[in-house]
Amino acid sequence: MDIISIALLVFYFSILVLLSLYGIHRYFIVYLFYKYYKNKRRIKAEAVEIEHFPTVTVQLPIYNEKYVVTRLIEAVGQLEYPRDRLNIQVLDDSTDQTQEISLAAVHRLKEEGFSIQFMHRAIRKGYKAGALQEGLSVSSADLIAIFDADFLPDPDFLLKVVPYFTDPQISMVQTRWGYLNREYSLLTRIQALLLDGHFVLEHTARYFSGRFFNFNGTAGVWRRQAILDAGGWQGDTLTEDLDLSYRAQLAGAQFVFLPHVVCLSELPVTITGFKQQQFRWAKGAIQVARKLLPTLWKSSLPLSVKLEATVHLTSNVCYVLLAVLSLLLPLSVFIRHSLTDWNMKWLELLVFIFTVLSISIFYLVSQRELYPDWRWKLRDLPILFGLGIGICLNNSRAVLDVIFARETPFERTPKYGIKQINDKWRNKLYGSNDGKYAIGEFFLLFYLLFFLILFVLNEFWLSLPFFLLFLIGYAFVCTLTLKQTVR
Repeated sequence: MDIISIALLVFYFSILVLLSLYGIHRYFIVYLFYKYYKNKRRIKAEAVEIEHFPTVTVQLPIYNEKYVVTRLIEAVGQLEYPRDRLNIQVLDDSTDQTQEISLAAVHRLKEEGFSIQFMHRAIRKGYKAGALQEGLSVSSADLIAIFDADFLPDPDFLLKVVPYFTDPQISMVQTRWGYLNREYSLLTRIQALLLDGHFVLEHTARYFSGRFFNFNGTAGVWRRQAILDAGGWQGDTLTEDLDLSYRAQLAGAQFVFLPHVVCLSELPVTITGFKQQQFRWAKGAIQVARKLLPTLWKSSLPLSVKLEATVHLTSNVCYVLLAVLSLLLPLSVFIRHSLTDWNMKWLELLVFIFTVLSISIFYLVSQRELYPDWRWKLRDLPILFGLGIGICLNNSRAVLDVIFARETPFERTPKYGIKQINDKWRNKLYGSNDGKYAIGEFFLLFYLLFFLILFVLNEFWLSLPFFLLFLIGYAFVCTLTLKQTVR
């Protein structure tokens, strides 16, 4: 075997080992979930007399959301909370007719007696973080509730969440996301699976085991003083929510997660919109890792908290590993099959156990905890694997942007007011121009198709299952990209 083949296999094995370590972490999250949450160790809210309710400012950060802004403002107007203790801020940085729509909705609530302000910035300095910070500077409320444009809080949302702040140590309460349009398409069903795993297992396990977890940017309530003590909202990352969460917890803040309180949201319905969202989340997490991991490791926190937080903030590195693996996998199969003295044909089975099986168990547990028909919802699991692989180039670009210090603007996810299966997004504003980055995905699709033919001709059957996950992933993403482009 020549030196190039040896080097390629060593590199390939190293990537598999790293991916397997992150796969083992999913087993660990499931373990924490059953160890702590299933034993019902939770903080309970105390009853609050209405005359003792704290003051609340509800912040609604808006940017070009003409299809959803009215329903958001109207939903907030339905919140059951003492009017004399409730203030609403519509933080509208829009550059289109969303401003007019927002102002009309604000005017209607003012006529109903609400304390509500419309705030517009001509220059979006700091993007969403800048808008939230400006709103914070003119609020004197005890608590700050935040809802993005695509969310619809139930009328009793504040009544369920605010009582937890009777404990003066609690700085933030996050609720679980629900989905208005889960059944709209295969893409939205898979997104719901992904988010269910994040909230039901990751958030729950981290919270109940005393590890760091984060505010998700919406559907949560902060103690105003906790934001100020942590340094306020800062716009130097694309995930201002994750950044503030870690800074606050490093300063000693305590968070609460309420898996039983659900706030409905709208999932992205286009593949470019989904990739845009994933890019922002991936890049922001790596930015926060670069910004705060040194401080985290210098702190006096337990080693278990530091290790889990490190995995949490750096997990998007896996997308870079998957992108490289997409190129190396076919070549490594041929090299390993040429080795007559080494029995390496079962390598993919070990990878399956540590990665594919861990992810399957992870989402199986989350669906079983939430839905009586959880078995039926797992029908999309094979495509979920594929989607994670299919967007690896998109998210690798996000990680590499941070490594090479390349700046990109904050691009919010397009929303179209989609709720029903027959709702349409075609011919609406806010389309994405990220299609140019799909060229790499199409290249990898045809690259893998070429090797699929060679595998079949050479009867490399044991390598096919793992290989097909990559092929399915790129085929799925490319098909959705073509379908959206044609529409």
